[in-house]
Amino acid sequence: MEFKTRDPPARPVLAGRTWTATLRATIADDIIRGHLAPGMPLEEAEIARRFGVSRTPVREALRDLAASGLIETRSHRSALVARPSAERLRGMFEVMAELEALCAAAAAGQMTAAEREALRALHAGFGTLIQAGDPQAGHEANERFHTAIYAGSHNDYLAEITLATRERLSPFRRAQFRAEGQLALSHAEHGRVVDAILRRDGPAAAAGMRAHIAIVETAYGRYAGAL
Repeated sequence: MEFKTRDPPARPVLAGRTWTATLRATIADDIIRGHLAPGMPLEEAEIARRFGVSRTPVREALRDLAASGLIETRSHRSALVARPSAERLRGMFEVMAELEALCAAAAAGQMTAAEREALRALHAGFGTLIQAGDPQAGHEANERFHTAIYAGSHNDYLAEITLATRERLSPFRRAQFRAEGQLALSHAEHGRVVDAILRRDGPAAAAGMRAHIAIVETAYGRYAGAL
């Protein structure tokens, strides 16, 4: 079966991004939105031809999507579109919530004054996106916000494994911003985490972040169920 999705992005949109990241985001979005049906084969050569790239970034993107449970890879055969079971997805979000909570608690105690001010600015910038209602911009601003908290934990290993787990869940976290009202809700949830970090309240920061990730999971489920 031929790989069919939306028109491939033009090269100018790749500024600051790799082809692997662009392919991963585009294919993931098409799977989550139902444009690529479960069981559909994804041929490396066909995807590479369609996007005008070598097979290397295609292979890397498919590998990342397999880690997220969106596709199934098969030895010497094309990958297949899949969806993770509800149980697996729930487990991934549970681990993500605990890792992010650890980062938020550590950031509350470890962030420098400059890092706290930068976090405040990121939160304010996220707020300006609410009226625009741009899911992609919301996703990117959300990633910058969470990355700042990982870095603010001043624990490189914790930041590393949290970021790796986020990458696995990225297609689902990205999709939830298409749910109506989710940008405003995320901004309010971020606000509670920021307030706790700024007053150096680790337990409150952890609780706020844990609740935030739980709501992200719910928002994704609501969005996916409406497809």
